Amino acid sequence: MNNWILYTITVLIWGSTWLAIEYQLGVVKPEVSIAYRYAAAAVVLFAWCRFRSLSLRFGVKDHVYFVLLGLLLFCLNYIFAYRAQVYITSALAAIAFSTMLWMNIILSRIIFGTRVTLHVLAGALLGIVGIVVLFAPQIESIAVTDSMFFGSVLALGGALTASFGNMLSQSAQKRQLPVVQTNTWGMFYGAILTGTVALASGHAFNFDATFTYISSLAYLAIFGSVFAFGAYLTLLGRIGAHKAGYVTVMFPVVAVILSVAFEGMQLTGTIVTGTALVLLGNLLILKKDA
Repeated sequence: MNNWILYTITVLIWGSTWLAIEYQLGVVKPEVSIAYRYAAAAVVLFAWCRFRSLSLRFGVKDHVYFVLLGLLLFCLNYIFAYRAQVYITSALAAIAFSTMLWMNIILSRIIFGTRVTLHVLAGALLGIVGIVVLFAPQIESIAVTDSMFFGSVLALGGALTASFGNMLSQSAQKRQLPVVQTNTWGMFYGAILTGTVALASGHAFNFDATFTYISSLAYLAIFGSVFAFGAYLTLLGRIGAHKAGYVTVMFPVVAVILSVAFEGMQLTGTIVTGTALVLLGNLLILKKDA
């Protein structure tokens, strides 16, 4: 599967998960829903590995990678992100999370010595500006309060945690650890760790037996986790975290387009301008280095 297909799969699926996550909030605590999501995803991946006769036997050092990946990408990342939206709007959360692109660029340079070309930096800058323009109308109405500051810190914490998870995944692939099995064990450990956080927080493991909750949970587990993370982390191993991270700028655009199509959001000049900037940045980011 070529890089553009992997990129498109990741952007389209993660862009649509913003809608699905809305149906997860309410009856069940976020940490519990996250634990359900990755437990289900791990079950699907274990079954797939068995069906394809993919070995799941790894050494202790490899499992240390898997545990850390589960902690960063499939536990803390989502706890920070879900909790941030208790205090701030999804617009601010999207902007804060899109900074993961810059975090990936900086950490890739520090950890792997990755050379960052001018067109990658220009694309990253255009993308962030595009996201700010896209959500400008919502930002203008936000008052600066302690809760807004706290929510923004949580969102940035989620972005930083995810960025370190990206570095860990890239390192694991450099050690020739296969993406599918790595994700299988990572999501397994992520579900256990998130469940432990939920128990320690005193949350009940209840369940919302409605069609919207079950169907959104299934979508997030199978498409948002199994397919999207498989595509993204494979792409990350091929083109590097400094470029793959641009999906965090692209998927809010997909979320806005879906809102225009299905939720009656009005298409405005701000939306068009912001989207155009993000897409231009996308072309620069994915341009082949000379």
